[in-house]
Amino acid sequence: MDVDIIEEEQHLAQVQSLRSAGKRPMRLPVDDAHPFELEAYISSYSGRTYVERLLHIMSVCPTLAPQALQLAIAEAVKGRDTSLYREIFSRYDRAHVDLGDEIPELSALASFDQQWVEETNAKNQAERTKLEVELKTYSSNMIKESIRMAHRDLGDFYRSIGDLSSALKHYTKSREYCTTSQHVLDMCMSVVELLMEQRNYSHIATYVFKAEAALESVSIVKAHAGPEAPAGAAQIQKEKRNAEREKTQTKLDVATGLSHLGQSNYEKAANTFLKVGPVKGLEEWSRKLIAPGDVAIYATLCALATFPRPLIRSQILENDVFGMYIEQEPYIRELLESYMSNRFKNVLEILERYSTRHHIDIHLHFHVVALTNMIRSKALVMYFQPFSSIRLERMGQAFGWTVEELEQEVVSLIQSGEIKARVDRQNKILKAKETDQRAALFAKAIKSGQEMQATNRKLLLRMRLYAFGYLPLHWLTLTVSSQATSRPGGEAAKGPSGVQLLHWAPV
Repeated sequence: MDVDIIEEEQHLAQVQSLRSAGKRPMRLPVDDAHPFELEAYISSYSGRTYVERLLHIMSVCPTLAPQALQLAIAEAVKGRDTSLYREIFSRYDRAHVDLGDEIPELSALASFDQQWVEETNAKNQAERTKLEVELKTYSSNMIKESIRMAHRDLGDFYRSIGDLSSALKHYTKSREYCTTSQHVLDMCMSVVELLMEQRNYSHIATYVFKAEAALESVSIVKAHAGPEAPAGAAQIQKEKRNAEREKTQTKLDVATGLSHLGQSNYEKAANTFLKVGPVKGLEEWSRKLIAPGDVAIYATLCALATFPRPLIRSQILENDVFGMYIEQEPYIRELLESYMSNRFKNVLEILERYSTRHHIDIHLHFHVVALTNMIRSKALVMYFQPFSSIRLERMGQAFGWTVEELEQEVVSLIQSGEIKARVDRQNKILKAKETDQRAALFAKAIKSGQEMQATNRKLLLRMRLYAFGYLPLHWLTLTVSSQATSRPGGEAAKGPSGVQLLHWAPV
């Protein structure tokens, strides 16, 4: 029992030090205070992202590595990526080195299937040769549609074996042979999926923009294509086109949101994720690239960190479409309701309870600490707003912190200018800075007077220069009447639209 208490205290101390340093824990805890069901979590994914998420779990949470190893091997042998299969074993070896005897050795859990690797490599080589021969044949015949499809097939093949750079090369090469807007849209969507798998966030927006332009063209073409149909049939076709467009736009919004999240543009990420259409619009992207619950988590954390409370209510709680995503992660609704009802202690407890779930996400793990700190800071600012002074002890009870922890957080907010207050360290009281409105008004008036005086002084100086004939070395454009005459010493020239150009020479 004493050992458990000591380990828990050491963990809390580590988390507190990492929180203050702005870093994430090196080893994520999985216990009663941080529950996490690996099989339930990973069942929301399939294919390559299934294995890559398990590899990430082996790195950040080595205690789950034995279970992740078995699941990753079972999924990897369904595909044809031998390099990914090798990475599973090497990743577990690194986890075993980190933990030592806390997890079993690799040989006790699984053995490397060399025969499967050799057979798969042979099949991959045969498939590559076949596709490359087809591409050469089509290129020699100069059939654009066949060349486009050959590049697309090679891109799909290289993507399936894990050679993402070659896949990207063939996808982009197929653009030269696209003959319709639909072809361009299909190419852009393939590239966007590939960039999401690569987590190349900075380039996603480029191809999303191209895809949206192609989607607009496709919609226009389909709207005017074919003979005119009867009124009822035309309405059905229109609804079908709108549904197809909405599904594509939903995917593009998800990709854009991930791009903003990956680049730490949290407010833009929240706005984009909240525009995402219904869950069914994700189609094959659900499980293959992202789970609906992930959209709820990303949008909620980014919104809590950046949105004012009225916007959270209108954009999230009153958003029926986004409510379908929240249903995938029930604790998200509890988090939102606690935040909106000022139960900030419960908010922080929920964030800590599900911190492991957030850290094991491959897109979110680099941003968890930053988002948590931003939510905590906003909560402190909102809690203090109604008070002119408050005891740190009372404030600490509302957040579940000690006076020392709270004082450290408050001081950092005061230094950053988010809270206009002072800390009485002797009496442990936080006091808001009182502003003398009368003095502030006088100061503003004096400043405005000084600015006006400086402007007038410059104008008077310029008028004196004009009076004595000393002007800047550029033409002055003056609007004059037809009866006006230039003064002595000046030369006048007619400009456009009856404007007279005067250039005054020094006397």
